[in-house]
Amino acid sequence: MVANNGKFAVVLLSGGLDSMVAGGLAREAGYRLLALSIDYNQRHRVELRAAARVAQALNAMRHIVLPLDLTAFGGSALTADIAVPKSGVGTEIPVTYVPARNTIFLSLTLGLAEVAGASDIFIGVNALDYSGYPDCRPEFIDAFQQMAMLATKAGVEGRPIHINAPLQHMSKADIVREADRLGLDLGISWSCYDPTPDGKHCGLCDSCRLRSRGFEEAGLPDPTVYAVHP
Repeated sequence: MVANNGKFAVVLLSGGLDSMVAGGLAREAGYRLLALSIDYNQRHRVELRAAARVAQALNAMRHIVLPLDLTAFGGSALTADIAVPKSGVGTEIPVTYVPARNTIFLSLTLGLAEVAGASDIFIGVNALDYSGYPDCRPEFIDAFQQMAMLATKAGVEGRPIHINAPLQHMSKADIVREADRLGLDLGISWSCYDPTPDGKHCGLCDSCRLRSRGFEEAGLPDPTVYAVHP
């Protein structure tokens, strides 16, 4: 794959609302997109199907789905037989946290970006409306940026790969409004940690609650089909 004069970026796509908007902002900035999703053997396949829809909607040049079975580690409600909490968004790090997930995923994204000749990576983390994950904080992104400069041939040769987290300081309502401005169809994205057998968002997990609240606070219609309204 040939570099595109600094206008080629890798977007880490989960299939969720945030990564879709991050990709939309990259596209708006003029980047040609390569999408990367990680199939870490999560509890359900629906988010990977959503990632494929999002990649197509963003006109990604290519969408890579990389297998990485994190059930071998476990330690999370998304990778082990642990119940997804549905009592509301708390203040502690929840059991849906996948240990070191963004560190692992960004490392893989960094490797792809270097091989692809991309100057930038886009990730949809945000530090305001999130479930307490430590790897969504600005301090983490800053530290990873420093590591990327030290750990890659591109960085050593003065062509550092930039880690972009454009949603970092946005609330979920801000992100929903940005999606509306960009003309993105958030109905094709997926947020739920525990979908129902008939393919609906459960409406009660942290991610569903944050998603629903974002639309409500943004004053925009929520296209999501919930089994139970949050």
